[in-house]
Amino acid sequence: MGLFDWIKRGKRTTPAADRAEQAGRAEQTDRADESAASASAAARESVERGAAAARGASAAPTGQRAPMWGDRVGVVATRSVQILAIVAVASIIVFAMTQLSLVIIPLVLALILASAIHPLVRFMRVKGVPSILATWIALLALIVILGGVGWLIVWAVRSQWNDLVSSAADGIDALQDYVQHLPFSISSDQIDDAKDWAVGFLTSSQFGSGALAGVSATASFITGLFLMVVVLFFFLKDGPKIWEFLLRPFTGASYERARRIGDKTVDVLGGYVRGTATVAAVDAVGIGIALAIIGVPLALPLAVVVFLTAFIPLVGATAAGILAALVALVANGPVAALVVIIVVIAVNQLEGNFLQPVVMARSLKLHALVVLLALTAGTILGGIVGAVLSVPIAAVAWGIVSVWNGPNDPAEPARQKRPETV
Repeated sequence: MGLFDWIKRGKRTTPAADRAEQAGRAEQTDRADESAASASAAARESVERGAAAARGASAAPTGQRAPMWGDRVGVVATRSVQILAIVAVASIIVFAMTQLSLVIIPLVLALILASAIHPLVRFMRVKGVPSILATWIALLALIVILGGVGWLIVWAVRSQWNDLVSSAADGIDALQDYVQHLPFSISSDQIDDAKDWAVGFLTSSQFGSGALAGVSATASFITGLFLMVVVLFFFLKDGPKIWEFLLRPFTGASYERARRIGDKTVDVLGGYVRGTATVAAVDAVGIGIALAIIGVPLALPLAVVVFLTAFIPLVGATAAGILAALVALVANGPVAALVVIIVVIAVNQLEGNFLQPVVMARSLKLHALVVLLALTAGTILGGIVGAVLSVPIAAVAWGIVSVWNGPNDPAEPARQKRPETV
């Protein structure tokens, strides 16, 4: 073959060169396949790690133990320690509040009263009354009302005290004759011993120390009353400014939540006091009229006592009714006492079935069991004052939960998640 023929046919390789070229191409193909397989394996491993992380699979490699706090027992233990820490902090707060009761109780009472008469102050300000003048008018009106109620009780007791003492003496003698005719025997000597014990206690040093404690309690009461009036004045005058000052650390959603909590607290406390005062007035008028018709001494002071004790839900008006029945028993006999008991029961039924649902529907959305437990806890921690304050505080707590996430959006644990048909 000539040179020109070789050029025309193009360059041709020898068989050995062809085999070498094919071997090179095969090697490149194998390397590409290995690279693809490695990439696929890496991808699968990454996907498996992601799935394991999503499932919370943090198990240790085979043959190694899981971390001490990583298993279920460790999680439960961690939660238990957290709960114990919260309980400890809450206990410290409650203990501090009981030690500072001379400050805490007037502060809470001032807040409740300010919430109750805030609509009056706001109404006067809207009508153009200066803020300081509206505050003084509301404060003086409240002092006059409370002072008038106290003076009315003292005047009525003083005017009828002699009659009550003579009626009580006659009633005790009649009760003694009645007791001696019971199926079981109570001798006159036992009754005389009871009288001697009462007289001995009244003249003993124990009673004297109790009287001194009463003097100390009176001094604390006067101090707390003065502090409450001063705090009430500033709450009425600068309440919104004080609240805005306390909200300065909050921004954004936290600020809006704090505003909702403040508005809800004022609304619940004010509605509770106004509603309870309405119910208490109905109880006092009904029982007072019945006592006056029956002729029970101290009908007016007993009616006022009914009004005041009605601020303790469930048990207040009943306790005052029992007191009225005892006075009727001593002064007028068992028949009058029985009539008083019937009247008290009827008034309580009217209160529980009609007035409470209508007047207190918006402010006190608490089950009777919650009210009873709050009363018990408040009485244990703070006595009579704790019993008075426990229910509105519980109502405020539930009100805060009900607006935690929005005006009508309660916190997640308290949100209804399914139809409750029970």
